[in-house]
Formats: sequence, C-alpha cells, structure tokens
Amino acid sequence: MDRRSVLRAAVATGAVALGGGVLGGAAPTWAGSVKRGGSSRDITYRRWTSAADFATGTAAGTSVSGDALVIGAPSGQLTYTDPFKGTTGTYDYAVWTSPRVGLSYPATEAVASWNADTPGGTWVQLEMRGVTQLGNTTKWYVLGRWAADDTYLARTSVPSQGDTDGSVSIDTFVAATGHGWTAWDLRVTLLRPAGTTQTPTLRSVGAMASTLPASGKVTASTPQNAQGVVIDVPRYSQQIHSGQYPQWDNGGEAWCSPTSTSMVVSYWGTGPTPTDYAWVDPSYADPWVDYAARNTFDHNYSGCGNWPFNAAYAGRYGLDAFITRLRSMNEAERFIAAGIPLVVSGSWKNGQVGGLSYGTNGHLMVLVGFTATGELVINDPNSPTDADVRKVVSRADYEAAWLNSSGGIVYVIHPSSVPLPTAPTQANW
Repeated sequence: MDRRSVLRAAVATGAVALGGGVLGGAAPTWAGSVKRGGSSRDITYRRWTSAADFATGTAAGTSVSGDALVIGAPSGQLTYTDPFKGTTGTYDYAVWTSPRVGLSYPATEAVASWNADTPGGTWVQLEMRGVTQLGNTTKWYVLGRWAADDTYLARTSVPSQGDTDGSVSIDTFVAATGHGWTAWDLRVTLLRPAGTTQTPTLRSVGAMASTLPASGKVTASTPQNAQGVVIDVPRYSQQIHSGQYPQWDNGGEAWCSPTSTSMVVSYWGTGPTPTDYAWVDPSYADPWVDYAARNTFDHNYSGCGNWPFNAAYAGRYGLDAFITRLRSMNEAERFIAAGIPLVVSGSWKNGQVGGLSYGTNGHLMVLVGFTATGELVINDPNSPTDADVRKVVSRADYEAAWLNSSGGIVYVIHPSSVPLPTAPTQANW
C-alpha cells in the first residue's frame, strides 16, 4: 500500500544535456506531506490534446500528425547514459514548449502528466519551469524520463534537482517557501535512436498546479450527487502478489498503485493481452497486475507509485489519463455520476478512517461510487483476496484524510467517448 513511506537509498543518475542544461544527481528527497500555506484550496489544470492545442506552443523539430505531436526534422542530437541499464545511446531529439500558463495565486506544487506511445527505442522527457512570486524564472526541472516499457530505457524520475526556487520530490515540483509560481511552462523532448525514422507520439500533455490550506479540520461535504451510484469496476487484490518480482518492488503492499490502475483500465475493457504478460509466472493470479507493476516502475524511486507513470501506463491503451487534485468529495461525485471511477491517493492512521482497519503512509484505492446516504464505496486493493476488495468507507473520515495528506490527488482515467463532467470556474480538470 505504500506510496512513499520511506526514503529510498541514493541512486546515481546519468546526465543528459537538454536545452543547454545538464541534469542528474543522487538521492531523492520526500518530505512526506503536501507543501501548504495558502488561505484557500486553489487548483488549476491545463493540458494540450489536439493539433490546434499543439499549434499554440513553440516547436523545435516537432510536427503534428493527426492530433498528436511527433518528431519532424530533429533539432539536435544528444548522448544519454542510462544509469540503471548501464547503456549509452545517441539520440535525435525534437522539443515542444507550451505557451505560458498564468495563475491568479502563487502555486506551491505542480505535477505533470501525459499520454504517449514510444515504439522501439524512443522515449520522452517532461520538464517544467515557473515564474516565481519574486519575479524570476526558474530553471527547467525534469518531471520524468519515460518509455512505455523497459526494453530500451529504464523509466525514471530524476533526483537532486533542488535549488533556491524549489525541488522535485519524485513526480512533484515543490516550491521553496516564498517562491510559489505565478506562471508556468511545460517542455517536452521527444527522442529516438540517432539515424532512425522512428518517433514517439505524444497524444496529450498537461499539468496541475496548486496551493492548499494548512492541514487541519476538514468540514465534511454534504452529498449532492451520485448517491446510490456504484460503478461495477473489477476487483483486484495487491496482497495476492506479495513476494512477486522483487526487482519491481516485491508485490504486496508496494503495488497499490498499479493494482488500482489495472482495475480502472480493465473496467474500460482494455489492458495488456495474454501475449504481453506471457512472461509472468503462470501460477500467479491476475497477471495483468504484475505487468502493470513492471511497466509503471520508477527506477530512481524504486517503486510503482509514481503518479504520472501510472496515468501514462493507462494512456498506452488509448485511454485519456491524467493527474489532478479535487477540492472535495462533491467534485468526486460528479465523476462518479458521469460513470468515471477515480483512483484516489491518501494516508491515515490506524482507526482514523471508518471502514478501513489499518493505517498507511500512502495508499491508492479506486473510488467506485457512493451509498444511498453518500458514504464512499471503494475498491481497496489492500485486501487478502479479490473477493474482499469492495468496501464501504466513512465519507467524512476519508475526505479529511485524503485532503490533508495528498491534497486530494486523483488519477482520472476514461475513454474519450465518455466525457468528463463540466469543470469548475477554476478548472482543475
């Protein structure tokens, strides 16, 4: 169940020169809590998903194919040493930079997410920078080096990027005190083995920026929508995988995120095929969960709980998947009413959340609906068997734990044929 309960050991990373900067480093840092300090719950999300959207950015070697971004005429070449595979490759690359997104408040955290295809030895790098409330523009921070599988590249977050403006905690930019962002840009680098004609295909990219009030008493939301609505999401247990594949964090409590993601992907009628997971020990139940764990694994973090890597995994199957924060369970109700289950991230102490008989430093579950009185109906992978996964959980207890820990993080995963609910005025989806 653990997302980030302990600091991982130091891992040396290779350096790659992109846009004139050399990024690399040693051990990751994780403060264990959301960066807070605002007086209100300000959350915005912005993404680019079409040819018209991508045309608003700045292209350096990229072009648009259909509604996706691809390598056109590469703008340069670089050498990257994969610190986990120990291999060095030369890559042609092209870069797309988003238009600047202004904010009406100084954001203290930002999380990027994307959907892409990476055939052959191709891969993508996501970076983000901001304009601080002091008026300076930060450097570019790497928020992920990603490929759909680990055949050619060990997908990874990049540690030790901290400076006076902020730092990166695995998948999240965290601003230094007094250096919140009033505007931000995204930069995407598409890479392919030098001399080939392959290309990654970026179908969407976006980011959530937020500032949140200090942790404390949360007034429980009053049910407004979706009472009695329960989505029939398949039920998968992470615990039946305990001890499986130590190289991908050993199954069991470490696999809550890929197990939750697998439930939602399966609900939408897609996912890996038997050929894809043929390498999984045939004695293991639910082999698609093992497959998802391997293909969400972050080699720097040494775990499967990287939020954007899970969204990108779902995106491999033609689904629209992204990371954002919600302000309350009333916003979550709108997704359930629209037929869209949500993966929710939170932490709590033992006895703090009615309906859950354990505590955790970080856990992912699937919100599948609400009872007639508005209590939560959850698919909880921290269960001994698949049959035990469905639970009813206290709305007030979980809402407080969710907002006070992850700040309301959700994975939104749906096919484009199922529209999202109408976004609030301050759009967080």
